[in-house]
Amino acid sequence: MKNIGLALKKIKWKHYVNYVIVLAALIVLLIAGASGGLKASTNELVLKIAISIVLAVSLSIVVGFLGELSLGHAGFMCVGAYIGGKVAVVISEKLGGGIVTFLISLIVGGLCAAVCGFVIGLPALRLRGDYLAIVTLAFGEIVKVIFQQSKAFGANLGFDTLRYDKSFRQNFYIIALILVLVTLAVTQNMIRSKHGRAITAIRDNEIAARASGVDVTKYKLIAFVVSAFFAGIAGVMFACTFSTVQAPKFGYNYSIEILVMVVLGGMGNITGTILSASLITFLNVKLSTVLTGDLAVVKDLVYALILVLIVIYTNAPAFKTFREKHNLKAFTLRIFKPKKDPSRIRDDEAKWSNIPTKINMDELLTVDLKVQESVQSPDKGGKNK
Repeated sequence: MKNIGLALKKIKWKHYVNYVIVLAALIVLLIAGASGGLKASTNELVLKIAISIVLAVSLSIVVGFLGELSLGHAGFMCVGAYIGGKVAVVISEKLGGGIVTFLISLIVGGLCAAVCGFVIGLPALRLRGDYLAIVTLAFGEIVKVIFQQSKAFGANLGFDTLRYDKSFRQNFYIIALILVLVTLAVTQNMIRSKHGRAITAIRDNEIAARASGVDVTKYKLIAFVVSAFFAGIAGVMFACTFSTVQAPKFGYNYSIEILVMVVLGGMGNITGTILSASLITFLNVKLSTVLTGDLAVVKDLVYALILVLIVIYTNAPAFKTFREKHNLKAFTLRIFKPKKDPSRIRDDEAKWSNIPTKINMDELLTVDLKVQESVQSPDKGGKNK
């Protein structure tokens, strides 16, 4: 039991907070689904949030950890949605509309998006800042126009996606949250590995990283390819969730929305990215349902106003003290960390065994010193040796 306790203390629980959040949401939804309390609207909202989390976390690899500005993330999602969705329609004639069809389309869509990430990553490696943003933006718009003009994919009207089996559609939120966990596992483990340290080193100082022996070209490509792969997976999830896929959905505004999720959650902060993606998606869905009819024109205005207020709160120096006292970390510490009473002083608090040192203070330390005797050499005039 003592060894188990020591092993548990060595675990860095903060690395697993994201998994706990997603698993807790999954357990709550499973209980609601088993009791019949999970509505269709709630199911659709969960799917939209899962797609947003996958997109935001994957974009965070390039923007948050690599430090490059990409405005074409919706283009990679478009590739996954169109190609993955079309593959699902084709192979469903033999395999049906089940989990196997979905997994095949998921892999195909993700790989096609990864290839596009590799292709756009090669020329973009020599660009930085605004120039890279323009190239990625152009890529996203070119991809959208290609699919929009392609008759094989329904041109402007798009194409009808596969109608999956009823049981699969009812339980698709489970698969979506599992894909969120896979995205988090791959991203977090990559960032904490030597590859992730090389990527963050490039972000901090590319010249110093190159001088230290980091293969900048290699790691930039890795970041672009992995980010595009998960964006393609999100596109396949989108094609599975909605009945039609249309190119205008994957425009410039959607790329900006994904970027807002990353920036609002904190650059390089995966937990914050998850929370901001969930919040922004929830606001979009609720505003779309509340502001209908003539009020629909003010939806974007209200949405933008809420985002401005959130950005001011998270960055304004005037709210710094309030943010430090009233945040999730401080709230957790107030609940789970016991407070020490300064009036109570234990007798054994000052024992040597309680003070962390490199040397055990109970041991007796001895130092033996040997003095070298000076010897006079008779043949060199009495000089010491």
